[in-house]
Amino acid sequence: MDVRFTKMEGCGNDYVYISGFDFRLDPEKKPEIVQKLSDRHFGIGGDGVIFINPSEIADFEMEMWNADGTRGEMCGNGIRCVGKFVYDSGMTDKKEITVESFGKVKYLTLYTDEADGKEAVTSVRVNMGEPILEAKDVPVIAGSSPVVAEAIHIPLQKTGDHEGSGGDYKMTCVSMGNPHAVVYIDSTDDLEIEKIGPLFENHERFPNRTNTEFVEIIDREHVKMRVWERGSGETLACGTGCCAVCVAGVLNGFTEPRLEVRVLGGALLIEWDREKNLVWMTGPATTVFEGTISI
Repeated sequence: MDVRFTKMEGCGNDYVYISGFDFRLDPEKKPEIVQKLSDRHFGIGGDGVIFINPSEIADFEMEMWNADGTRGEMCGNGIRCVGKFVYDSGMTDKKEITVESFGKVKYLTLYTDEADGKEAVTSVRVNMGEPILEAKDVPVIAGSSPVVAEAIHIPLQKTGDHEGSGGDYKMTCVSMGNPHAVVYIDSTDDLEIEKIGPLFENHERFPNRTNTEFVEIIDREHVKMRVWERGSGETLACGTGCCAVCVAGVLNGFTEPRLEVRVLGGALLIEWDREKNLVWMTGPATTVFEGTISI
């Protein structure tokens, strides 16, 4: 079966996009297909695969899969690219659209520009909804709720000749439809994320595993972040993670509710409207290339 795809990225967080309107794949085979397509050596390459499907409760549905073949509840960078995909391909002519992800509806504003005589989406602002702070809903096993600067011990682990980065950390836990543990460190440049990331992701205190954001504060309106994503490893950006970092910064008193989060792939502007308890994310969406692959 030949399937058309579009490779897209938001701040370097890259996925393979497939229209579920045009191609219907066997659900039981999807985990294997996702792993194949995501492989950067033997497939197209990406942090996962996103299927764009019809929805009964929104304009479109985003069905997001991690590179390891597991389902993901939400992807902030991914949903911006969904907005670009459906507009640029002519699936909608609206610049205000709704997208369902894991049963939850997000509201997108599409910003366009004209290039080569064609109007295309360049950036997207997303109403990411309310941050979830109750420990049981994140979910995280904790001594208090919400979980703000709570101690967590990461046991030292050895894998073959490699030694993990164990130690004691303080985490602030936020869900933006998927779980996040935000950890503040002195320098993200010196972080051996490939050692510590998996230990957080699979820690027993996270029943559904977790994404982990390691944050260096620049000033009250700017931070640097590196992220270890559940099921994908280190990625160049994580939209929901940036939202979690904004919320966590306010809860800890470190940063303002309007925050630029600098990631390896660029920067996202995050705003937490405390009065309405809504988080807004604004950032780029880019098409890398298109093609056809045999599945």
